[in-house]
Amino acid sequence: MLRRKIAASLAVVTTTSLLVAPQALAAPPQQIQWQKCFDTPPPGFPAGSERLECGSFTAPMDWNNPRNGKTITIAVSRLTPKSGTAKSTVFTNPGGPGGPGRTIPLLYLDRPKLSENAEIIGIDVRGTGASSNVTCGSFNTEDQVDPRDRSKANLDLLYGGMELLAKFCQTKSGEFGRYVSTEQTVKDLDLLRQVLGKKKVSWLGYSGGSWMGAYYATYFPKTLDRIVLDSNVDWTSPWQPIFDDWGMAFERRFRVDFLPWVAKYDNVYHLGKTGEEVRQSYERTRAKLNEQPVTRPEGVYNGVTLDFLLRGTLYSKDSFADGARTFAELAGAVPARMNALANYPDAQTGTAYSILCNDTPFHGGRKFLERDGARDGAKWPLVGYTQIAGPCAFWDRPNVNLKQPNGIGVAPTLMVQSVRDPATPIEQAQRAHRNFKGSVLLTVEDEGDHGIYGFGNPCVNDVVERYLVDGVTPAKDLSCPGVPLPAPGENSGTSLTDARRLATHLGK
Repeated sequence: MLRRKIAASLAVVTTTSLLVAPQALAAPPQQIQWQKCFDTPPPGFPAGSERLECGSFTAPMDWNNPRNGKTITIAVSRLTPKSGTAKSTVFTNPGGPGGPGRTIPLLYLDRPKLSENAEIIGIDVRGTGASSNVTCGSFNTEDQVDPRDRSKANLDLLYGGMELLAKFCQTKSGEFGRYVSTEQTVKDLDLLRQVLGKKKVSWLGYSGGSWMGAYYATYFPKTLDRIVLDSNVDWTSPWQPIFDDWGMAFERRFRVDFLPWVAKYDNVYHLGKTGEEVRQSYERTRAKLNEQPVTRPEGVYNGVTLDFLLRGTLYSKDSFADGARTFAELAGAVPARMNALANYPDAQTGTAYSILCNDTPFHGGRKFLERDGARDGAKWPLVGYTQIAGPCAFWDRPNVNLKQPNGIGVAPTLMVQSVRDPATPIEQAQRAHRNFKGSVLLTVEDEGDHGIYGFGNPCVNDVVERYLVDGVTPAKDLSCPGVPLPAPGENSGTSLTDARRLATHLGK
């Protein structure tokens, strides 16, 4: 639990190194400028965390062509003995592969035999953490597509998502993505050894860090002093068969350890008195969540995210209790701390597109969108290329037939409109006014705000409130002056944007 808490909490610390890109592996002309990682350790960090120092160095982006001038940054940390004298230097790696590792040295603050005798180095290897990053553009569909569903439509989503993920990763990472590999990384590690001025270093790696350590030792056998590989992958095999074994290994842990453990404490979790009964509870809960996801403080749960919960729980016995508790709450077997209908963070977007695309037909397909976007973009390049309703061209629209608004039989309607509103232009308001019987248009001159009433325009506020509160309908169209633009540092009052922001904070 402490390892996860530390890894999750450490803020990215940017430090400056006065570095020159190395032109060769030997004699790098640079040094690390060490600084405290934080003045005050984040809550939950172990005592002594303030001793952790952070820094960085540069390495060639491509070790096979180091003289092309392209470099990357590698972020590192160190924990030194209180005495200031270290007998050895230990490189650490948390696995992943790709896990950021600058917080790992803090795990050993309660291991004084190690931490008071060795300089312990944490490393965000290339591509991750505070080092030069690669990215997949935050594209992720894994918790949205249930791999159990083998229908053609779902398989198209599943494997289409995988294909898109590969494209996102490679495109978003650009050229650098081609050079994030074990071969390149172990050369970074040996450069770090030289930058630190060490003839030899030791290695302590977990899980995927066993792979990295094995390859580091293979590439640089004379520079590693002692090697500890904890929770090993088979680094003599390719990655594919390593992950092919996940299903077998996780199922074994699930059935042999977790399910009987939960059954043993049925008086706590109420999920079943035998491992098989608990497993059946899992299946029922999974199906229920797929039908109706629920929201908890930590996020939205569907059947797939329940799988993720249990998979994560199986890594450590210390996680069993928390995992079982959440499982039981999702199953409804014990009172939930929070159990409500799903409240997705992008619900506003989903609702907007549903309304846009369901309500009225969209004419034209991809070719139309391409021509339309090019034309509008050439005329209005700031936003003209943006096609908010574009997804509607591909929408399977239901049979919806809305009535045509005309104002007949409707109470008097006061319309308020600024002349330069960017989101709802005046031309649209004027057309609606003409076609809606009994409407009155209040035009706000020399104004461009989207949302006027209640936001600092006294003339508009008076007209609207006389109508809304006093029942006095304007006899004809009228206008109000706008509010002048503020000078830098001034504030003309709250806006619709501010109001929406407050609503978001309130969870509305």
